This record gives sequence, structure tokens and C-alpha cells, in this order.
Amino acid sequence: MIIAGNIMVGLVALIHIYIVYLEMFAWSKPKGLRVFGMTQEVADASKTLAANQGLYNGFLAAGLIWGLVHPNVNFGHQIVIFFLCAVIVAAIYGALTVKKSILFMQGLPAFIALILVVSTCFPVT
Repeated sequence: MIIAGNIMVGLVALIHIYIVYLEMFAWSKPKGLRVFGMTQEVADASKTLAANQGLYNGFLAAGLIWGLVHPNVNFGHQIVIFFLCAVIVAAIYGALTVKKSILFMQGLPAFIALILVVSTCFPVT
């Protein structure tokens, strides 16, 4: 379970690193236009806002990675739990305000990771 939890946390971090790339560097490029379904005009007008969003997603990824590599495993779990909860809240908000698929693309992996991590912290006996 510990390994599965760590793999899922790593996957959530990688998803957010990819989102950083899309929002900060590919927003107004063909890849970003395709992924987010925007016109060039909309992308150009919102490029600064998207980069800001990307930075916040980078903080989520950094927090998850920090929790994974923290030398104190118990404290690392607390860090991971906090950042997974932040990802889930952001995914719920994004699903309600932007696009429902955000809940599944970002929220579901984070929720699965959270269940795995919490189950290793508080095993059922």
C-alpha cells in the first residue's frame, strides 16, 4: 500500500507539472490551444492569467514532491495529505466554475492517492 500510495502521489505531482508546462509555456501555442479548446485571440488575452495559474499548480506539485522526499516519513505524510486535499479542493472548484472534466482529470487521481496515503497512516486492524 505504501508503494502504491507513493506512486499515485508521484502521478498527481507529474500531472501538475504537465499542467504547469501547458499553462505557463504552451498556453498560446498549438498544443495549449488544442488542450484548452481556445482561439488564439482568447489565449493571447489570457496568457498572463494562465501563467499565474500554472505557477500555483507548480506549488501543488512541489508540495507533493516535498512530502514524498521528506526525511521524516510521518511529517512527509502530513505534507502529502495537505497538498492532496488542496488539489482536490482546486479540482472541485475548477469543475464547478470551468469544466467538469477537471474533477476527473485532477481530482480523481488525488482522491485515490489520498485514500492510499491515509490508509497507510491509519491502517484498519
